[in-house]
Amino acid sequence: MAARMLVWRGLDAWRAEVAEVGLAADRLSAHGVQIGVQPTTYRLEYELKTVDAFVTQQLQVWARGEGWRRRIDLTRDAHGSWSCEAEADGHSEVGLPAPGGGMDEVRGALDCDLGLSPLTNFMPIRREGLLEGGEPCELVMAWVSVPDLAVHRSEQRYEPVDSDTVRYVGRHRSFVGELTCDADGFVVLYPDLGERVPSDE
Repeated sequence: MAARMLVWRGLDAWRAEVAEVGLAADRLSAHGVQIGVQPTTYRLEYELKTVDAFVTQQLQVWARGEGWRRRIDLTRDAHGSWSCEAEADGHSEVGLPAPGGGMDEVRGALDCDLGLSPLTNFMPIRREGLLEGGEPCELVMAWVSVPDLAVHRSEQRYEPVDSDTVRYVGRHRSFVGELTCDADGFVVLYPDLGERVPSDE
Protein backbone atom coordinates (compact mmCIF):
# COMPACT_ATOMS: atom_id res chain seq x y z
CA MET A 1 0.00 0.00 0.00
CA ALA A 2 1.49 3.34 -1.08
CA ALA A 3 1.77 6.06 1.56
CA ARG A 4 1.08 9.71 0.84
CA MET A 5 0.86 12.85 2.97
CA LEU A 6 -1.48 15.52 1.61
CA VAL A 7 -1.87 19.07 2.92
CA TRP A 8 -4.63 21.55 1.99
CA ARG A 9 -5.32 25.16 2.97
CA GLY A 10 -8.70 26.86 2.92
CA LEU A 11 -9.63 29.38 0.23
CA ASP A 12 -12.92 30.58 1.76
CA ALA A 13 -11.60 30.98 5.33
CA TRP A 14 -8.49 30.20 7.35
CA ARG A 15 -8.28 26.42 7.51
CA ALA A 16 -5.58 23.76 7.33
CA GLU A 17 -5.79 20.01 6.84
CA VAL A 18 -3.21 17.25 6.68
CA ALA A 19 -4.04 13.67 5.74
CA GLU A 20 -1.81 10.61 5.94
CA VAL A 21 -3.14 8.26 3.30
CA GLY A 22 -2.57 4.61 2.53
CA LEU A 23 -3.56 3.87 -1.06
CA ALA A 24 -3.96 0.43 -2.64
CA ALA A 25 -5.31 -0.44 -6.08
CA ASP A 26 -8.92 -0.52 -4.91
CA ARG A 27 -9.04 0.74 -1.33
CA LEU A 28 -7.97 3.60 0.91
CA SER A 29 -7.22 4.30 4.55
CA ALA A 30 -6.54 7.76 5.95
CA HIS A 31 -5.94 9.61 9.18
CA GLY A 32 -6.25 13.36 9.14
CA VAL A 33 -6.39 16.56 11.16
CA GLN A 34 -8.33 19.68 10.20
CA ILE A 35 -8.17 23.02 12.04
CA GLY A 36 -10.50 25.92 11.24
CA VAL A 37 -12.00 29.13 12.58
CA GLN A 38 -15.44 29.22 10.93
CA PRO A 39 -18.21 29.03 12.01
CA THR A 40 -16.23 28.74 15.26
CA THR A 41 -12.69 27.78 16.16
CA TYR A 42 -12.33 23.98 16.14
CA ARG A 43 -9.89 21.09 15.87
CA LEU A 44 -10.99 17.90 14.16
CA GLU A 45 -9.41 14.47 13.69
CA TYR A 46 -10.69 11.68 11.49
CA GLU A 47 -9.98 8.11 10.48
CA LEU A 48 -11.37 6.75 7.22
CA LYS A 49 -11.41 3.19 5.88
CA THR A 50 -12.82 1.85 2.63
CA VAL A 51 -13.42 -1.63 1.31
CA ASP A 52 -13.01 -2.74 -2.31
CA ALA A 53 -13.87 -0.19 -5.05
CA PHE A 54 -13.20 2.62 -2.56
CA VAL A 55 -16.61 2.15 -0.92
CA THR A 56 -16.70 3.62 2.59
CA GLN A 57 -16.57 1.16 5.45
CA GLN A 58 -16.08 3.51 8.40
CA LEU A 59 -15.52 7.18 9.17
CA GLN A 60 -14.67 8.16 12.74
CA VAL A 61 -14.48 11.87 13.56
CA TRP A 62 -13.57 13.71 16.74
CA ALA A 63 -14.11 17.48 16.99
CA ARG A 64 -13.62 19.92 19.81
CA GLY A 65 -13.62 23.61 20.52
CA GLU A 66 -13.80 25.94 23.48
CA GLY A 67 -16.25 24.32 25.91
CA TRP A 68 -17.51 21.52 23.65
CA ARG A 69 -16.54 18.14 22.26
CA ARG A 70 -18.17 15.79 19.75
CA ARG A 71 -17.55 12.36 18.25
CA ILE A 72 -19.20 10.19 15.61
CA ASP A 73 -18.56 6.68 14.36
CA LEU A 74 -20.24 6.37 10.97
CA THR A 75 -20.30 2.84 9.52
CA ARG A 76 -21.61 1.28 6.30
CA ASP A 77 -22.32 -2.46 6.21
CA ALA A 78 -22.04 -4.80 3.23
CA HIS A 79 -25.77 -4.40 2.47
CA GLY A 80 -25.61 -0.60 2.10
CA SER A 81 -27.07 0.30 5.50
CA TRP A 82 -25.45 3.03 7.57
CA SER A 83 -25.30 3.40 11.34
CA CYS A 84 -23.97 6.23 13.47
CA GLU A 85 -22.85 6.24 17.08
CA ALA A 86 -22.47 9.76 18.41
CA GLU A 87 -21.51 11.66 21.53
CA ALA A 88 -21.73 15.37 22.22
CA ASP A 89 -21.03 17.28 25.41
CA GLY A 90 -20.31 20.77 26.58
CA HIS A 91 -21.77 24.08 25.52
CA SER A 92 -21.89 24.59 21.77
CA GLU A 93 -23.26 27.16 19.37
CA VAL A 94 -22.40 25.30 16.19
CA GLY A 95 -25.66 23.49 15.48
CA LEU A 96 -27.62 20.48 16.63
CA PRO A 97 -26.02 17.51 18.37
CA ALA A 98 -24.86 14.75 16.07
CA PRO A 99 -27.49 12.04 15.47
CA GLY A 100 -27.24 8.51 16.83
CA GLY A 101 -28.59 5.97 14.34
CA GLY A 102 -31.57 6.48 12.07
CA MET A 103 -29.59 6.62 8.84
CA ASP A 104 -32.36 5.56 6.44
CA GLU A 105 -31.99 8.75 4.39
CA VAL A 106 -28.49 7.71 3.27
CA ARG A 107 -29.21 3.99 2.78
CA GLY A 108 -27.50 2.77 -0.38
CA ALA A 109 -24.90 5.55 -0.43
CA LEU A 110 -21.43 4.28 -1.26
CA ASP A 111 -19.45 7.17 0.17
CA CYS A 112 -19.09 9.44 3.13
CA ASP A 113 -18.31 13.10 2.49
CA LEU A 114 -16.52 14.96 5.28
CA GLY A 115 -17.43 18.64 5.21
CA LEU A 116 -14.71 21.14 4.20
CA SER A 117 -12.33 18.30 3.35
CA PRO A 118 -11.15 17.76 -0.25
CA LEU A 119 -10.06 14.22 0.63
CA THR A 120 -13.39 12.41 0.37
CA ASN A 121 -14.04 13.55 -3.21
CA PHE A 122 -11.33 11.06 -4.13
CA MET A 123 -13.50 7.94 -3.69
CA PRO A 124 -16.13 8.60 -6.40
CA ILE A 125 -13.56 10.14 -8.75
CA ARG A 126 -11.33 7.05 -8.58
CA ARG A 127 -14.09 4.42 -8.44
CA GLU A 128 -15.99 5.83 -11.42
CA GLY A 129 -12.82 6.30 -13.50
CA LEU A 130 -13.67 9.94 -14.13
CA LEU A 131 -10.12 10.97 -15.04
CA GLU A 132 -10.03 8.16 -17.61
CA GLY A 133 -13.19 9.23 -19.42
CA GLY A 134 -15.79 7.51 -17.24
CA GLU A 135 -19.46 8.39 -17.54
CA PRO A 136 -21.15 11.18 -15.53
CA CYS A 137 -22.73 9.79 -12.38
CA GLU A 138 -25.41 10.77 -9.88
CA LEU A 139 -24.54 9.78 -6.32
CA VAL A 140 -25.90 10.02 -2.80
CA MET A 141 -23.42 10.73 -0.01
CA ALA A 142 -23.52 10.51 3.77
CA TRP A 143 -22.35 14.10 4.26
CA VAL A 144 -20.90 15.05 7.66
CA SER A 145 -21.15 18.77 8.38
CA VAL A 146 -18.25 20.40 10.21
CA PRO A 147 -17.76 21.09 13.05
CA ASP A 148 -21.16 19.93 14.42
CA LEU A 149 -20.73 16.41 12.91
CA ALA A 150 -24.39 16.02 11.94
CA VAL A 151 -25.00 13.51 9.14
CA HIS A 152 -27.10 14.54 6.13
CA ARG A 153 -28.18 13.11 2.78
CA SER A 154 -26.27 14.86 -0.01
CA GLU A 155 -27.10 14.39 -3.69
CA GLN A 156 -24.09 15.01 -5.93
CA ARG A 157 -23.17 14.71 -9.59
CA TYR A 158 -19.69 14.10 -10.98
CA GLU A 159 -18.84 14.74 -14.63
CA PRO A 160 -15.52 14.01 -16.40
CA VAL A 161 -13.93 17.03 -18.10
CA ASP A 162 -10.40 15.91 -18.99
CA SER A 163 -7.50 13.86 -17.61
CA ASP A 164 -7.08 16.05 -14.52
CA THR A 165 -10.45 17.79 -14.10
CA VAL A 166 -13.86 16.68 -12.84
CA ARG A 167 -16.95 18.88 -12.64
CA TYR A 168 -18.67 18.54 -9.28
CA VAL A 169 -22.30 19.51 -8.72
CA GLY A 170 -23.36 19.68 -5.09
CA ARG A 171 -27.14 19.69 -5.36
CA HIS A 172 -27.73 20.08 -1.62
CA ARG A 173 -25.99 23.47 -1.65
CA SER A 174 -26.35 24.55 -5.30
CA PHE A 175 -22.61 24.46 -5.95
CA VAL A 176 -20.89 23.77 -9.26
CA GLY A 177 -17.10 23.70 -9.55
CA GLU A 178 -14.34 22.05 -11.53
CA LEU A 179 -12.03 20.02 -9.30
CA THR A 180 -8.41 19.76 -10.42
CA CYS A 181 -6.88 16.41 -9.44
CA ASP A 182 -3.48 14.74 -9.44
CA ALA A 183 -2.69 11.48 -11.25
CA ASP A 184 -4.03 9.36 -8.36
CA GLY A 185 -7.33 11.26 -8.23
CA PHE A 186 -6.72 13.37 -5.11
CA VAL A 187 -7.99 16.95 -5.29
CA VAL A 188 -5.38 19.63 -5.92
CA LEU A 189 -7.78 22.56 -6.29
CA TYR A 190 -11.38 22.74 -5.07
CA PRO A 191 -12.71 26.19 -6.10
CA ASP A 192 -13.79 28.40 -3.20
CA LEU A 193 -12.92 25.69 -0.67
CA GLY A 194 -9.29 24.56 -0.66
CA GLU A 195 -6.04 23.94 -2.49
CA ARG A 196 -3.12 21.60 -1.96
CA VAL A 197 0.02 23.05 -0.44
CA PRO A 198 3.11 22.07 -2.47
CA SER A 199 5.67 20.13 -0.45
CA ASP A 200 8.37 22.74 -1.17
CA GLU A 201 6.50 25.64 0.47
